[in-house]
Amino acid sequence: MNKTFIHETANVSSESKIGEGTKIWINSQIREDSQIGSNCIISKDTYIDTHVKIGNNCKIQNSVSVYHGVTIEDDVFVGPNVCFTNDKVPRAFNAEWKITPTLIKKGVSIGANSTIVCGITIGEYAMVAAGSVVTKDVESYSLVMGNPAKHYNYIDKMGNKVEGKSDD
Repeated sequence: MNKTFIHETANVSSESKIGEGTKIWINSQIREDSQIGSNCIISKDTYIDTHVKIGNNCKIQNSVSVYHGVTIEDDVFVGPNVCFTNDKVPRAFNAEWKITPTLIKKGVSIGANSTIVCGITIGEYAMVAAGSVVTKDVESYSLVMGNPAKHYNYIDKMGNKVEGKSDD
């Protein structure tokens, strides 16, 4: 069987669960009580917070931070520098803030430099275009783009536009 690979510069808590065949690269930090499935790639300079759940066969690209409250299902691609949030009303002085959960469903792709505001669900096989700011739920098999992200077109499982189903 494939063994898990953890780069010598990665900081992986012994209280995290890492699936078989997963690769964790340079300067990544995996916090306690997080779960990462099998055959994932956790690229360099990533941060996986406490209690995060990442499914099987996911690719989390360079410089992504996945914060407590985010759940990522199987087969998800998260592009470089994607920003997840987990606090609806962030204030440095609020000691009683609450985590607002976010769900990324199976097969989603999130383009580079996108921001995913907490409290939303991105549906199965949806695609978020690079640089988008997602502030609302995204329908399954939908391509969204922009700031704020809006539905652009329907797509198939492979990410190709479905002709005749555009909202434009």
